[in-house]
Amino acid sequence: MNENEHSQHGHPSDDDAPADPARRRLLAAGVGLAGLSAGLSLGGCNVFDQKQATPKTAADISLDRTLSAKVKQIVVIYAENRSFTNLYGNYPGVQYPLSAVPASRYTQLDRDGVTPMPGLPKIWGGLVPQAQEVDGKRYAITEQQIADLRNAPFQIADAHGAPLPNSVITRDLVHRFYQNQMQINAGRNNQFAAWGDSGGLVMGHYANSPDTLRLWGLAQQYTLCDNFFMSAFGGSWLNHIFLISAQAPFYPDAKNGPAAKLLAVVDSDDLTSSRLKLAPDSPKSALEGPPKFVRDGALTADGYAVNTMFPPYQPSNVRPAPGGDPRFADASNVSVLTPQTYATIGDRLSAKGIDWAWYSGAWQYALDNRDTGSMPDFQYHHQPFNYFRNFAPGTQARAQHLRDGGLGDDASTNKLIADIDAGRLPAVTFYKPQGNLNMHAGYADVASGDRHIASVVEHIQRGPQWDNTVIIVTVDENGGWWDHVSPPKGDRWGPGSRIPALVISPYAKKGYVDHTVYDTNSILRFISRVHDLEPLDGVAARDRAFAANGEAPLGDLTRALDLA
Repeated sequence: MNENEHSQHGHPSDDDAPADPARRRLLAAGVGLAGLSAGLSLGGCNVFDQKQATPKTAADISLDRTLSAKVKQIVVIYAENRSFTNLYGNYPGVQYPLSAVPASRYTQLDRDGVTPMPGLPKIWGGLVPQAQEVDGKRYAITEQQIADLRNAPFQIADAHGAPLPNSVITRDLVHRFYQNQMQINAGRNNQFAAWGDSGGLVMGHYANSPDTLRLWGLAQQYTLCDNFFMSAFGGSWLNHIFLISAQAPFYPDAKNGPAAKLLAVVDSDDLTSSRLKLAPDSPKSALEGPPKFVRDGALTADGYAVNTMFPPYQPSNVRPAPGGDPRFADASNVSVLTPQTYATIGDRLSAKGIDWAWYSGAWQYALDNRDTGSMPDFQYHHQPFNYFRNFAPGTQARAQHLRDGGLGDDASTNKLIADIDAGRLPAVTFYKPQGNLNMHAGYADVASGDRHIASVVEHIQRGPQWDNTVIIVTVDENGGWWDHVSPPKGDRWGPGSRIPALVISPYAKKGYVDHTVYDTNSILRFISRVHDLEPLDGVAARDRAFAANGEAPLGDLTRALDLA
């Protein structure tokens, strides 16, 4: 597919358009998908029978050899919580620009799913609840200062209508497993305001350019993927888990113990329902306030962990048990996830003797300074390998592969940058910036993360390993921000909303917008293809789900490359 060809996936659903089977399939995205309800068990079993893989063509075999010969380092930089529309909605050459979306496709419906809201709700709590000073100007924007928002996407601005700088931290938005599905509303994307907790803010976007976003400039030089979806519905934690394993963790026998209070209450006797049950006192209209639910838990009604759980090993949100092993979190806290045992991409790489690492910004700082506060900001749930038994404290795998990313932008403090400059990157590198540099609304601004990620990329470009490196820059999930493109129909777990992704490499197509449909686990597909790994159970299950739904297979990022 070239940059002028249109994929059948990812198109804004349009009830007013001529009948199109591909579009009709998209409308099922985000629903309960009863046919897939069993999901993945702890051992990786799923509802689909194993099927023999399609034999590779001569062209596939040739590409595999070329990839193996040319791609020696894969670097995944994983930022936070931005939809594609929020940062790149009108990027030149995208398949479905925000400016071309008709009112019938962006108008938000109220909670009854039928009534268009006369205007967007207020931005509850204010756009900038805590006063900030940026470039000598003070920003504190209350709920009352931004009112009468039209029912439409809007450029984020201050109380006087001036564009809000990327360096100002806005309030956070809800981004959780059930809410994301309810907001997507079977691919229509027309209930983001109804089921969010931030009112009209969900429809906000930035008017970026190379002058305001360095990553925009890098996208112009290399490849921007405009049909790239978060692999799991919901929030950061589950999407981090999916990035390394492609399946949802399971909490054993949750209903018969203290963890029962974490089980979500859904609106149906079917425990796999994708909709939460509303509390009796929940406001009927989104114009009256945020929704209230009977229980929006960390676990699905049948016991899968989908919203943030705490790591079983330090550094963790939960302290060690009194008198217990100081390297562990107190396992009696029901919010501490039982260590998981199914395979990760790290296990697959290690089994073939391929060196890899996950660098966490502020990892060692968090271990050494548990009681000194939150700056620099380490987010405990952003190190997914810290939830798996194979990487428990004391294991060789933990010591070898879970590395400190250090602090900030300087090679003297940032361990990843030091390794980049010295040419010490392993074959596969994951990098998670520290919290204040990850672009997450509520505690981080866009500009700081943008500068930091661009700086890391520049170090790689100047470093000794650049000639054989492929960098993938993406975010974990949409952060609750609206996106107007329908996710393809997958399985119970996703894909969720569309997010930005860049492919930066000497082999990346130059100035290219890749319309191929991907999800975050396309990164796992790419790693597995380069290193000839056995597919993870979750990746294989999603491929079978796509086939069962009549969807074309998700891409593996090779279409973003020119390896001739």
